[in-house]
Amino acid sequence: MKSLYLLTFLFCASLTFAQNTESDAYSTSIEAEDLRQLLYVYASDFFQGRETGALGQKRAVTFLKEFYQARGIKAGEGSEDYFQKMTLNIKDKEVQTENVIAIIEGSEKPEEYLVISSHLDHIGIHDGEINNGADDDGSGTVSLLEIAEAFQLAVEAGKGPKRSIIFLHVTGEEKGLLGSKYYTDNPLYPLENTIANLNIDMVGRTDPKRVNDNPNYIYLIGSDRLSMELHEISEEVNKATVNIDLDYTYNAHDDKNRFYFRSDHYNFAKNNIPVIFYFNGTHADYHRPTDTVEKIEYDLMETRARLIFATAWELANREERIKLIEQ
Repeated sequence: MKSLYLLTFLFCASLTFAQNTESDAYSTSIEAEDLRQLLYVYASDFFQGRETGALGQKRAVTFLKEFYQARGIKAGEGSEDYFQKMTLNIKDKEVQTENVIAIIEGSEKPEEYLVISSHLDHIGIHDGEINNGADDDGSGTVSLLEIAEAFQLAVEAGKGPKRSIIFLHVTGEEKGLLGSKYYTDNPLYPLENTIANLNIDMVGRTDPKRVNDNPNYIYLIGSDRLSMELHEISEEVNKATVNIDLDYTYNAHDDKNRFYFRSDHYNFAKNNIPVIFYFNGTHADYHRPTDTVEKIEYDLMETRARLIFATAWELANREERIKLIEQ
């Protein structure tokens, strides 16, 4: 019976995705050049490596807030003008910092929420050198901005999402996933009504250790851990849109790198919220001053951001919210 159900689901899903090209009109607004221009600002020396609580991180959250304001995307309800402020204890020191939260409200199911996240911080200045974190996680941050803008274009055309979409930029990831933990401990929107989290952390480079030399890929982590339906939707959306190589190498339960536990999606997964973590893998410039904008592959980044947008579009607009695996 399970096999019959799966075959029926995949057949119906294939028809749905093949016939639904409505999102294409908006995903094409996500362009490599726009990503490049945003990242050249966000991963510049002006932001001083965006260390949690430092001046550069304060500049970064202002940049994000002004982006959303300029495009008419509302601040998250309960935030302080887009900021979810917090005091974190980092190495026995109190640090004042903030998440940035914006929202596009759903047209039909506004009280169901899809969270798309990336971390806004990096590791700052070490030994007098700025670590600008172009890939980690400047790439995820500007991808999230472009995805939000694409959804706002749909809203302006009268095609806004049925469910609400929360654009969540979290602080303190490099200090131990602290900003996302703060959000899930103090959610602005009910976690029980949060259907999924799509987390974007490092999507601008390629992994030199990857055996397959096709650069048109993305690692997916966690998609089948809590909802097989989420995994199947992700696969079908990819086939119907960008059709890149979805690599599950680091989704293995015995992954020695433990990447499933090492980015902000994990705090959602701990709360039984289905997740997908989009990740290009590490490289020699990881957490080094050499993680710079010149090394980003913007064409790959564009394709990956369009995939995430299309997946979010399907999750936000389908009739039923995705189902959890029965425990």
